[in-house]
Amino acid sequence: MTKLLHGTCATSVTWEVEDGRLHNVVFADGCNGNLKGISRLVEGLTPKEVVERLKGVLCGDKGTSCPDQFARILEQSVRA
Repeated sequence: MTKLLHGTCATSVTWEVEDGRLHNVVFADGCNGNLKGISRLVEGLTPKEVVERLKGVLCGDKGTSCPDQFARILEQSVRA
């Protein structure tokens, strides 16, 4: 699945869910090293675990961040 991000340097995030766990999370654009690190850290977690850990993480005065945007997207998909 691919979703666009808003208000961040990264423009989109792509991921797969297999057996209820996240795999192959890839952010487009943004801070390459940091986003690769986030991708590795969330590998194998459930969407709910990622939401609990990343929602509300802020970047500067943007009011959001790449991890926050990803958590919000996952939270919406879990509710759906």
